[in-house]
Amino acid sequence: MTPKSAAEIPADHIARIRRFHRAVTTEVGLLDASFLGRGRPLGPARVLNAIGQGIREISEIRAYLRLDSGLMSRLLRGLETEGLIVLDADPGDSRKRRARLTDSGAAEVAIYEALSDQQATTILAAHPRPDALLAAMDLVASALGRTRIALDEVPPDAPEAQLALHAYYTELGHRLKQGFDVNLSCDPEAGAMTAPRGAFLVARSDGMVIGCAGLKGTDKGYAEIKRVWVAPSARGLGLARQMMAGLEARAAALGISCLRLDTNSALPEAVALYRALGWAEIPRFNDDPYPDLFFEKNLGAAGA
Repeated sequence: MTPKSAAEIPADHIARIRRFHRAVTTEVGLLDASFLGRGRPLGPARVLNAIGQGIREISEIRAYLRLDSGLMSRLLRGLETEGLIVLDADPGDSRKRRARLTDSGAAEVAIYEALSDQQATTILAAHPRPDALLAAMDLVASALGRTRIALDEVPPDAPEAQLALHAYYTELGHRLKQGFDVNLSCDPEAGAMTAPRGAFLVARSDGMVIGCAGLKGTDKGYAEIKRVWVAPSARGLGLARQMMAGLEARAAALGISCLRLDTNSALPEAVALYRALGWAEIPRFNDDPYPDLFFEKNLGAAGA
């Protein structure tokens, strides 16, 4: 989609976005010289947080926070002078530098975490519709972070995979007129969605799980795409397409040339996506009680 110029966007839309920016800047304290009362501004606090999350290679911290090299160097020097971090060479590549927290740094991160949690609690407690507020925040965070969404292959019984699947099953329970009970569906075993038979992908936005999709291996001459779900806050960003492409690539790498999937007509956005991606409707191929539409896609000769 071609970005619009400011002249093409209604003036009140621009004003609302700028109002949002001002509200966040003020409420979160982005301009405070002492962010959360800890004696340093937001910049070094965010660097500390990143290191505390396990992002330790300097170039990765820079990319995560979108900082230029000069500012990054100044922030690191300040934290090093405070005795909160130690910089050393990467043992695997002496050209790279890493940062690690000292004991004092780890304690400071813990204090920031507690203060940030309290700030979030206060914001939610003051709003009459906290669920609506959280949904709006998720939508904004997903939209602003769309270029930084991480897509990882994980075991389908991993905690993050189970979190995504639970959200998916809950949504199906609300959207299907007969409800949804995973125990009544053709629920694939974990091993069927693990290499070398299959794969399971989880999408995350700044650590938050926002999507999943699985490739289920079978002994029937085809594999199946299963459990494709995107969080409401991330819909419309192309994530489902990205996950489908990722699973097709993994299927091809495993020598799988034919894929099938099933879905329900109560999920029209999913049906439209599959048709747009070149999936052809076929007769029912399983006895799962929930789907009423069935699709197939040929990837070409295995290994081609």
